[in-house]
Amino acid sequence: MKQDRYARVRRAARAHKIAGSVVAYTCLTIWAVIVLFPFYWMVLSSLKSYSAYNAEYIPQFYTLAPTLQNYLDAFTAVDLGRYFFNTLVFTLITTAIMLVVVTLAAFAFARLNFRGKDLVFTLFLALMMIPNELVVITNFVTITDLNLRNSFAGLILPSVVSVFYIYLLKENFAQIPDELYYAAKVDGTSDLRYLLRVMVPICRPTLITIVILKVIECWNAYVWPRLITDDARYYLVSNGIQEIRENGFGRENIPAMMAAVVVISVPLIVLFLIFHKKIMAGVSRGGTKG
Repeated sequence: MKQDRYARVRRAARAHKIAGSVVAYTCLTIWAVIVLFPFYWMVLSSLKSYSAYNAEYIPQFYTLAPTLQNYLDAFTAVDLGRYFFNTLVFTLITTAIMLVVVTLAAFAFARLNFRGKDLVFTLFLALMMIPNELVVITNFVTITDLNLRNSFAGLILPSVVSVFYIYLLKENFAQIPDELYYAAKVDGTSDLRYLLRVMVPICRPTLITIVILKVIECWNAYVWPRLITDDARYYLVSNGIQEIRENGFGRENIPAMMAAVVVISVPLIVLFLIFHKKIMAGVSRGGTKG
């Protein structure tokens, strides 16, 4: 009797577990379809010809005559290649400078002892409460007064500091035992050497995460580049979308617009697919104490 009852309990628990898994995977599948459908529709629209797209009174979820002409038009109607180059320069320089600034600032808050450090760090974190719109206005006035509009310097300078990244890396640095620092100081190691030889290698996952997130942030930048540049020679790919819409394909050529958006989106999608595990690992590592 006890064995039969135990077997029934096990079967019931197993059935309950299977039912829970079915419900969970069903919900995840539905959510995945909802999230991925816009990307599918974007790619599908980019493969339709202009005439075929406009001839659809009812949107079709497939095409029997795909074409790559829209992608060719994306690079010929406007100078999309220049936009890519500008974005690459902006992303690489901004990320490199930001990494140096963030690493040094995080090290100072995590390891150096100076009067009012906690107060300064608290006030520094309070900057995250300021609306971005106010920061944009202040930066715009500053860059304009410095005559840096329509220049890479004007694009880059306001983006080289990030309070969130400093906080993330500072918390990661704080997890490294103090004994390592004291032992290094006894051996006569300078702070900079200790940072580069000990802390940076240990916190490499978080640094990689910061670099990837900053690259994505720079690639998607729209408001600031659009505000500070009105010269097409300095447009980024995100700003180029508006230029494409106004002076390239026209507002009605949706397939060509979708082709340009696909071309612009692919690098970030590939980057995330390759490094998504490192991003998650770095964020979770930086937010864990002890």
